[in-house]
Amino acid sequence: MSRAPQEDPRQDTPAISAPTRSAAGIPAVINSLRVVSRQSGAARGLATLRDVNQKTGFDCPGCAWPEGERRHLAEFCENGAKAVAEEATRRAVTPEFFARYSVAELATRSGYWLGQQGRLTHPVFLDKGATHYVPVSWERAFSLIAEELAALDSPDEAVFYTSGRTSNEAAFLYQLFARKFGTNNLPDCSNMCHESSGVALTETLGVGKGSVLLEDLYQADLIIVAGQNPGTNHPRMLSALEKAKRGGTRIITVNPLPEVGLMRFKNPQKARGIVGGGTRLTDLFLQIRLGGDLALFRAWNRMLVEADRDNSGSVLDREFIAEHTH
Repeated sequence: MSRAPQEDPRQDTPAISAPTRSAAGIPAVINSLRVVSRQSGAARGLATLRDVNQKTGFDCPGCAWPEGERRHLAEFCENGAKAVAEEATRRAVTPEFFARYSVAELATRSGYWLGQQGRLTHPVFLDKGATHYVPVSWERAFSLIAEELAALDSPDEAVFYTSGRTSNEAAFLYQLFARKFGTNNLPDCSNMCHESSGVALTETLGVGKGSVLLEDLYQADLIIVAGQNPGTNHPRMLSALEKAKRGGTRIITVNPLPEVGLMRFKNPQKARGIVGGGTRLTDLFLQIRLGGDLALFRAWNRMLVEADRDNSGSVLDREFIAEHTH
């Protein structure tokens, strides 16, 4: 069983280098394999990656990207490979780890360093006034949870919060337990993130999520990427933008930061992404200042109104505006 290095300054210190000219490609493949090999070993890691997002495998814990009928052999991105590596890691956080580090010491560590230590091997408990977590048996852990739940005046005083990284199977059992206990207080991190947008979308569009399908991108004349960093946060979006771009779509990127992935994308599943120069995605990059997006959108709206006026009302879809907007 491999163990994570306990003291490694590289884990807490970001590396700063000159920006690259393209994203993904062979370097992403090499880095993915390196990370997986370090976490779970080459053979175990490759076997796990083989099943990611396959019909007979499991969904990638990195994102909820939609898959079609046709699946590539490697149906994941670099971020997905890293997420899978952490789930399949052989690194272990044993009782010796908690004996070595106090709660105060752990609080000074970065989230990245903590995540790289591995998976828990025992339930742990922090008593009142204690400075260190101590291992307990599963019986003791369940007994402590039961005592707290039984002491509540109402089941609705409990909140069963979950991480978005929780598997569907585990989440199903967890919510079943909560409902059997007598409450539906079941927020997860996705719910917390999307609640505000879901309420606003329901009020304006009648549905709490986006109304655009992935296939719509491939038919679009223009795609505006604003308020997001797909190359960093959900790299699989880059392959969809590449497909749209090669179908004739123009792309405008609005971002204070010139994200490399939106400038040139080297798809490692295409020959042009391995030996070629990749695909230039952004046609027009608008590098606004922080907080400048509202001014930009107001300017766009004014330009549309003026263009509609100068072209005898042929620019704006006035019927749509009258029916669906205030």
